[in-house]
Amino acid sequence: MAILVGENTRLLVQGLGRDGSFQANRTREYGTNMVAAVHPGRDGQKFEDEVPYFSTVAKAVEETGANTGVIFVPAPFAMDAIIEQVDAGLELVVCITEGVPVLDMVKVMQYIKDKPTRLIGSNCPGVLSPASKAKVGIVPGNIVQPGNVGVVSRSGTLTYEAIAQLVQHGMGQSTCVGIGGDPVHGTTFTDVLELFQADDETEAIVLIGEIGGIREQLAADYIKEHVTKPVVAAIAGSSAPAGKRMGHAGAIITGKAALASEKNKALEAAGVHVVESPALIGAKMKEVLG
Repeated sequence: MAILVGENTRLLVQGLGRDGSFQANRTREYGTNMVAAVHPGRDGQKFEDEVPYFSTVAKAVEETGANTGVIFVPAPFAMDAIIEQVDAGLELVVCITEGVPVLDMVKVMQYIKDKPTRLIGSNCPGVLSPASKAKVGIVPGNIVQPGNVGVVSRSGTLTYEAIAQLVQHGMGQSTCVGIGGDPVHGTTFTDVLELFQADDETEAIVLIGEIGGIREQLAADYIKEHVTKPVVAAIAGSSAPAGKRMGHAGAIITGKAALASEKNKALEAAGVHVVESPALIGAKMKEVLG
């Protein structure tokens, strides 16, 4: 079975502006069961003449049974949106919004630490499971195909690149998860690796990391102790200068451990098949799986 999203997903979309509306339509076209839309001042109206609007998440959950939420609201209001969805009891919350202040995310993580809700993001592409036609976020549905390779990445566009390469080499995906590139975010590499390890549908894993922080080293430690499935990994940013932010807010070298070379060493020591460029992910996975 897929992880995180699937046939039982009942999606609530919060923030139906230009981008949110566009992505909500792509989500519905892919086959996801979108049951509610939340946007101030539109209570009683319908999105695309089918999905009911609500002014609050709590009311939407009460009336539709939504269990998953995705957030497209502007960055200054993202923290409140996450907390509102957590308070409404949603099982999974995916925050796509980019530019959420770090202090806001620190407050969010403190608030939800004892709550049952799983948060993915902020600043992430979300989750897509091809076999169950469930998409929560902005991963393009037309590039994926069902298969047995799980994909987890800090980068949105490199998630898409890995998917395209896998398909090019005749391999599909079980679930694709973009965890986000900000310094503070909800679900980690280790969290997703645990889910993939327990998932019978996932036979191999692609991990895409970046410079900055030590998340990849923590993932390497977990893989060494707990993951029995083959893992192919690539770390972006090997040529980045120290102290310069590269793309994501979390992609900045602040010490030796944040270097791509150090992350590669840790992953290789854990038995991971590390490639020197993301462009080699598909070919390496094809080689590993024979």
